[in-house]
Amino acid sequence: MVMRTLVILCALVVAQVQPPPAAQPGGRALTGITLIDGTGAAAVPSGVLIVRNQKIVAAGPAATTHVPQDVERVDLSGKVVMPGIVNAHGHVGATVGLESRPEGYTRGNLLRQLGVYARYGVTTVVSLGDDRDAGFQLRAENESAQLNRSRLYVAGPVITAKTPEEARAAVDAAANLKPDWIKIRVDDNLGTTEKMRPEVYRAVIARAHEHRLRVAAHIFYLADAKDLLRAGVEYLAHSIRDAPVDAELIDLMKARNTCLCPTLMREVSTFVYESRPSFFDDPFFKREADPKLIAALEQPARMAGIAKSSSAQQYKKALDIARGNVKALQDAGIRLAAGTDTGPPARFQGYFEHLELEEMVKSGLTPAQTITSATGAAAQCLGLGENVGTLQSGRYADFLVLAKNPLDDIRHTRTLGSVWIGGSPLSTR
Repeated sequence: MVMRTLVILCALVVAQVQPPPAAQPGGRALTGITLIDGTGAAAVPSGVLIVRNQKIVAAGPAATTHVPQDVERVDLSGKVVMPGIVNAHGHVGATVGLESRPEGYTRGNLLRQLGVYARYGVTTVVSLGDDRDAGFQLRAENESAQLNRSRLYVAGPVITAKTPEEARAAVDAAANLKPDWIKIRVDDNLGTTEKMRPEVYRAVIARAHEHRLRVAAHIFYLADAKDLLRAGVEYLAHSIRDAPVDAELIDLMKARNTCLCPTLMREVSTFVYESRPSFFDDPFFKREADPKLIAALEQPARMAGIAKSSSAQQYKKALDIARGNVKALQDAGIRLAAGTDTGPPARFQGYFEHLELEEMVKSGLTPAQTITSATGAAAQCLGLGENVGTLQSGRYADFLVLAKNPLDDIRHTRTLGSVWIGGSPLSTR
C-alpha cells in the first residue's frame, strides 16, 4: 500500500513539472495593422492577426491579443488588413476571350480564372450555375494546405425545366452531384424569351427542399421576386430592376431572412462598351487584362452596335432602379451579399468585384456597409460563415493587405499589396 502511494505521488510530481506540449510551428502574427474583421464591427487601429495551420487563431487589439512566442512576427505597420472578398454570385466556366465555348470548360481554364479572382483579392467564389465535373472536383480541393487560388463553391447545372415533372427529375439529377445550391432563372430577358412558369419553379423549390438544398433565383421583376419568396426561395441572385421595392417585398424577405445579391456590374457590363470605359486605363485593371481582348472591345463597329442596342439602353435604365433598391433594402435591414455575375465574356473576374463595391457606394451605402456585404454578410448569406468571410478564430486565414484604408474611400481596395490564402501569401504576379 505504501509503495503504491509513493508511485502515485511521484507520478503527480512529474505531471506538475512536465512542460506544456510545444505549440505547432509555422504560425505568423501580423502586427501594426488596422484590422477590419468583416463582421461590421469598428476597425481596430492598432491590431494583430495570428494565423496557424491555415486558420485564424486570434484577431484583435495588440494591447489585449496574446502573441505566442513561437510564431513569426510580420510587421505590417501602416497597412490595413481585411477579409478576402467573397463573390456571392460569380461563374467559372467555358469563357475563352470574348467567347463561351463548351470545350473551354476544363480544369486548366477554371484554375486560370480562379487564379485571376484570387490575385485581385476575391478569395471565395460561389459559381451560381453551369458547373460541371471539373468545378465539383476543384470544390473538393478547397481545404488543401497548398491552395493558391480562390475557394470555389458550385450550384451545378441551372434547372431549365418546362413542366413540374421535368423540374423534379432535374432537381433529383442535380442533387446527386451534391451541389451547394440549386439555381433557377425566372426572367424573360426583356420580353425576348419565355419565363419559367410559377408551377415549375414551385416544383423546383419543393423538390430541392426535400433534398435539403437551398434555391437561388435569377430575377428581374418585383412581382416574380415576391412569388418566389412565397414559394420558399432562399436567395435572390440579382437586383429587382423593373420597379422600386415595396413594404410587401421587404416583409417577405425579413420573414424568411432572405438575402439579395445586387450584381450591379452585370447591368454595367451590358452597355459600358458603347464607348471606351475609363477603367481600361486603370493600372489595377491592366495588371491582368489581355491587350488583345481590350483591343477587340475597342473596335468602333462593336461599340457602335452596343450604343444602338435597345436591350443595352434598357439595362442602363434598369441600373438606376437597381441602385435605388439596393439603398432601400439596406436601410430596411435586408442583408445584401455583394456579387457581380462575372465569368461570362467581358465581365472581368476579380476586377469587376472592386467596381461592384464602388457601385454599391454610389447607390448610397457607406464603405463600411459595402465591405461587410462583400465579406461577412456574403459568407453568412451563402452558408459559409463558419469558414470564410470574417477574421475570427477558426475561419480560414484568407485576407488582404492594403496600403490605404477602404473605409475612407472604397476605391482603396485597389491598393492591394498582397493576398493571403490559408495563412500563406499568394503571388500577385
